[in-house]
Amino acid sequence: MKLLDGVDPSQLFGLPEPDIATLDDGLQVPFVQTGHEHHEVILFVHGSLCDFRYWKPQLGPLAKQYRCVAPSLSHYWPSGVLGFGAMGGGSRQFSWDAHVDELGRFIERLGVGAVHVVGHSRGGCVAFHLAVRYPELVKSLVLADPGGAVARPDDDGWARTVLPAPINALRAKAAELIGSGKVDAGLELFVDSVSRPGFWARSPKEFKAMAMDNANTLALQFRDPLPAYDAQAAGRVQCPTLLIDGEKSPRMFRDAVTALEGWIEGARRVTIEGASHGMNVTHAGVFNRTIVGAVGLQ
Repeated sequence: MKLLDGVDPSQLFGLPEPDIATLDDGLQVPFVQTGHEHHEVILFVHGSLCDFRYWKPQLGPLAKQYRCVAPSLSHYWPSGVLGFGAMGGGSRQFSWDAHVDELGRFIERLGVGAVHVVGHSRGGCVAFHLAVRYPELVKSLVLADPGGAVARPDDDGWARTVLPAPINALRAKAAELIGSGKVDAGLELFVDSVSRPGFWARSPKEFKAMAMDNANTLALQFRDPLPAYDAQAAGRVQCPTLLIDGEKSPRMFRDAVTALEGWIEGARRVTIEGASHGMNVTHAGVFNRTIVGAVGLQ
């Protein structure tokens, strides 16, 4: 069975047909790429409810200068909805930690050496730990509204993974709605909470369709809390780093950017005026110029 059997080509939103990278352990990772094979590689790491289609506003414009590669992590569309077992990560545990190793093996499979890595939201946390765990594979790092809390000096290991009670309650309600078939209502509750009220209602049809395709991953990620950022881990990031947040992004993302700005040596910060969490879509031109003009991507 081919990866796209049973998938309407219109679901690709006009992107090229995906390639498939088979990793050493048999996991097959679907990805799209644009640009010339001999150009420098920018690897894009998606976040919650997303997949490689999230990066459409970057994959087209930046292909003139770079080889742009965007994988869909295991359990996400198209693998996760097609029931391919190993191909979809079916029996594999959903975890940010596994996704870090998955990306490390994926980059090695590309065979191009170190790459520039751009991560957004939950994908920003995965990209951060990729740079910590596999420094030889990350040439530069861009973290856009990276997900995850900020560790405090007196936190213990458990406290570092526990979100405030109101956030947990909201997420539990979102998962309950999705589980009961009220997918649109559950997604609206979650998406508005990580962006701003009314964002879901105003979202483009393509974004809503993508989120619907990945709605089943939301409960999985709620059971897999992201680790909090701390100075020790951040001190191990040795590559040029750009931190991006939106002027109107929720405080939890701006707090993470502020902490990492102080902990990662030489890190630069850019706040995109008027933007919230989905800045690479709503402010694509500014976002693209920002990452191209930073951390050695020129």
